[in-house]
Amino acid sequence: MDAETVLTTTRSVRRKLDLDREVPQHVLDDCLRIAQQAPSAGSMAAQFRWLLVRDADTKAKIAAYNRETAEAAWAQYGHLVEERALASAQHLVRNLERVPVLAIPCMIGRPPADAFSQSAYFGSAYPAIWSFQLALRDRGLGSSICGYHLQDHEADVAELLGIPDDVMQISLLAVAYTTQREFRAAARPDIEDVTYLDTWGSRG
Repeated sequence: MDAETVLTTTRSVRRKLDLDREVPQHVLDDCLRIAQQAPSAGSMAAQFRWLLVRDADTKAKIAAYNRETAEAAWAQYGHLVEERALASAQHLVRNLERVPVLAIPCMIGRPPADAFSQSAYFGSAYPAIWSFQLALRDRGLGSSICGYHLQDHEADVAELLGIPDDVMQISLLAVAYTTQREFRAAARPDIEDVTYLDTWGSRG
C-alpha cells in the first residue's frame, strides 16, 4: 500500500472491526516500532509508554467505565450528533470488551498548565498515536480512539492497570483486524475553505 493511500484511507474504524480474530503480538510490535519513530519535542519520546490490554476480565472493566461516561454523554448531547456517527460510536462502546486489544498510550508526568508546554506534551504523543494507526492500517488492521473513561474514570482505570499517579493516560485505542480491506477517502472541506495566507481569513 503506497503512502498516499494509507494517509487518505486510515479511518476511525468502529463497526468494521473483526471482534473474533486474534491480533498477533509481533504485528503490534512492528506497529509500535514504527510509532516510536514519530517526531517529538526534545526528550519527550523517552516519556512515552504503551500499555496493551488483552485480558478479557480487564477489558470488560475498562469497557464498563467507558460505557458509563459515554451513555451519560449521549443522553445529554446525542441529539446533536449525526445519526450514523452516533450509531457507529455506540456500536464500538457497547462492544468494547470484545475488541481483541485495547492500546493505552501514556506519558510519564502530568500535563503542564501553560499552553506552550501543553503543545509539546500532547504534540509529542499524538504523532506517535497517528503513526501507530497508520501502521495498523497498512497491515490490515483498524483502530478507533475511544477514551470516554478519561473524563470520569482515569483514576479507576489507572488503579485497575497499576498505572502510577504521575503517569497520564493520553487516550485509548480499540485495535483489531478489519472485516473489509478497502476504505476510501472521507469527505472533507476543500483546502481553499480552510487555508489562509499571511493573515486570518485572507486567501491571498
